[in-house]
Amino acid sequence: MGFRCGIIGLPNVGKSTLFNALTQSRAAAENYPFCTVEPNIGAVSVPDPRLLEIAKAVEPQKIVPAMMEFVDIAGLVPGASKGEGLGNRFLAHIREVDALAHVVRLFPSQDITHIIERVDPCRDIDLIRTELALADLETLERAIEKVGRSAKTGDKTQLRILHEYETAHNELAEGRSLASDVTEVLTSTALSELSLLTMKPVVYIVNVGEDEDTDDEQIDRIRHIATGDQSEVLLVSAKIEDELSLLSSDDKVIFLKELGLVESGLDKLIRAGYRLLGLHTFFTAGPNEVRAWTIPLGASAPEAARKIHTDFERGFIRAETVSYNDFILLGGEQGAKEAGRLRLEGRDYIVQDGDIMNFRFNV
Repeated sequence: MGFRCGIIGLPNVGKSTLFNALTQSRAAAENYPFCTVEPNIGAVSVPDPRLLEIAKAVEPQKIVPAMMEFVDIAGLVPGASKGEGLGNRFLAHIREVDALAHVVRLFPSQDITHIIERVDPCRDIDLIRTELALADLETLERAIEKVGRSAKTGDKTQLRILHEYETAHNELAEGRSLASDVTEVLTSTALSELSLLTMKPVVYIVNVGEDEDTDDEQIDRIRHIATGDQSEVLLVSAKIEDELSLLSSDDKVIFLKELGLVESGLDKLIRAGYRLLGLHTFFTAGPNEVRAWTIPLGASAPEAARKIHTDFERGFIRAETVSYNDFILLGGEQGAKEAGRLRLEGRDYIVQDGDIMNFRFNV
């Protein structure tokens, strides 16, 4: 699995339409709040043209891409942190994902109501950020109370954790983002265990509709917000993505060219998610299968081996490694070996994007 991405936003901004397009599902997408009650979940393969190129050299029985999940979460309303709308259920679903695709509506429509009447994406972003921050403040207050009791003994570890919790609480209370670089606590294991909603990487998906002109001033304001959060902004038409999802691969390419687009919203969103989460890909290749695996940047060879099986990490001996470019240019593993480009890497090797690896282990 690549990562889990939660699709969030106010009701009627196009979340379920986008989810259907990305996952080729047919989840309910109606013109009323809370048509999505329980989260819809769909798995999609991560597009990577390198897989097919590797397969040409190997001719495997099957090709297995990396996968990611999209979770279409019920629309949030003001007061959700206090139980309004679907409140706590909504927030619990957000805690379970790795990253957030925050859909904001820019398109006007007489047919699709907005719960606050006037379309204003920056206001909508602020509403949801406020609800997430309020929920995190409550989580931190409970954690501070619990750790504070242990810290009274003078235990240094508990005192450090208490300081981190209090720092995070103060940042949120002052209206600052935990996703920015204003705090020194973002790498804290203790904080990560709280699954704080405001610490999750965010991609703002601006739903621009199909025919309307783009409001550059609004988009600039959204990008300014995203810069402060270290987030990304993607302009996507959920309606166009929905139409794309009904086409064959060849027809998609033609349709995108006609629209002057280089890639689909799905491709853009996956790449943004990988960047925000610090992920990349390595491959395994053999006669049975060619497979893509998703790992964090900076992962060592044994950590990559663990993605396949814990025994691979536990009994790790070495990793036979070829870069993607060498593998393709030299016609596969045998060609790379004959050219001296097949490397034997040890436990300290940091896996590079596109590495093709064969792990040797003994348990």
